[in-house]
Amino acid sequence: MTGISRPRPGQSGVVGGGLSGGGRGGRRWRWVRRGAVGVGLVVVAAAGAGWAVYTKLDSNITADEAAAAELERYEKERPTSLVRDARNILLIGSDSRAGSGNRRYGRDSGTERSDTTILLHLSAGRRSATAVSIPRDLMVDVPGCRRSDGSRSGPMFAMFNYAFQVGGSACTVRTVERLTDIRVDHHVVVDFDGFKRMIDALDGVEICLTEPIDDKAAKLRLPAGKVTLNGEQALGYVRARKTLGDGSDTDRMERQQRFLAALVSKVKSNDVLLNPVRLYPVLDAATSSLTTDPALASLRGLYELVRGVRDIPTERVQFLTVPRESYIHNSNRDQLVKPAAERLFERLRTDTPVEVADSSEMHQGAPRKSSHRSSPGDDRKSGAKPPGAPSDPTSPPPTFRGNTAAENHCG
Repeated sequence: MTGISRPRPGQSGVVGGGLSGGGRGGRRWRWVRRGAVGVGLVVVAAAGAGWAVYTKLDSNITADEAAAAELERYEKERPTSLVRDARNILLIGSDSRAGSGNRRYGRDSGTERSDTTILLHLSAGRRSATAVSIPRDLMVDVPGCRRSDGSRSGPMFAMFNYAFQVGGSACTVRTVERLTDIRVDHHVVVDFDGFKRMIDALDGVEICLTEPIDDKAAKLRLPAGKVTLNGEQALGYVRARKTLGDGSDTDRMERQQRFLAALVSKVKSNDVLLNPVRLYPVLDAATSSLTTDPALASLRGLYELVRGVRDIPTERVQFLTVPRESYIHNSNRDQLVKPAAERLFERLRTDTPVEVADSSEMHQGAPRKSSHRSSPGDDRKSGAKPPGAPSDPTSPPPTFRGNTAAENHCG
């Protein structure tokens, strides 16, 4: 046969020398192999770094195993969830002075109290988020709870923050569930230092002040107008009480809600969520300050919970205080306003919409026209069905005093 030449001994079977022999082809092949090895090493290094970051953030979170065991003990008496995929998370701000970062705020007496408590309701499908502040001075029935030393307290009618003081997060969860008949799916505890570090990691949060602040107790001195608060200033701002506003706990809770609205807007901004350099220190600060139920005590658990929250429009992120008034036997304490409070709890329990409006839009307990569809506030004079009665989906949702994360208080 002609036209086909066999390779001579020592000659490559590929025309031009191919990639397997010596010469330029062989040198090219060596460079390809070295390049592939280099790329592989980069990929492995990147994967290793990513795993190291994940492992660090994941290990930051403290699992509240003791609370989980205590809640399991009382599982039969706890309310059941009525709406699949809706979630209720109890956020507890602890005033613990334990740890080097918290000692500067006072002497560590070994007793913790819930400085701030918020029931966060995430609707099914994550269409909205509603944060309801529970006053620490609210008079409630606190069940018998397990103390940190293993002994047990007896049931008591007391201020709400007594629950955390006597029995920690498990006692607080049980107290909220008895008060609202709402199943608490998860709980999160954050301390002073953790809150402060997270704000600093965000490079501060901007708020607007209608008048200057000079509060020596909170070590807070700020001018009127737009101000960006660092972590220390933010902590003083949300904790100050006697020298700001009318000095009431209600006024302080409303100030906390306005700050949280500004915080949500800052976190949802693209320069934070889409920038790994900025996002990592925020996640590091946030996770290292958290004590959560075991189901949330991992990055995977937190991600599964909040992955849909990032898409909730700010006008559907709502803040309000449970309807309350001065306690009949002590004006320095609070009691629920009925039937408004029952109506609020029933709407949250059944994942039914409500609206919020600020005080300027409320008139004698009834709202003026408002474009904010949100969640509960202060609906004292509107009628309500008996507790537990199903909501009428065709009736207008009740309106309560509150605000949304979309509202710009700086004008």
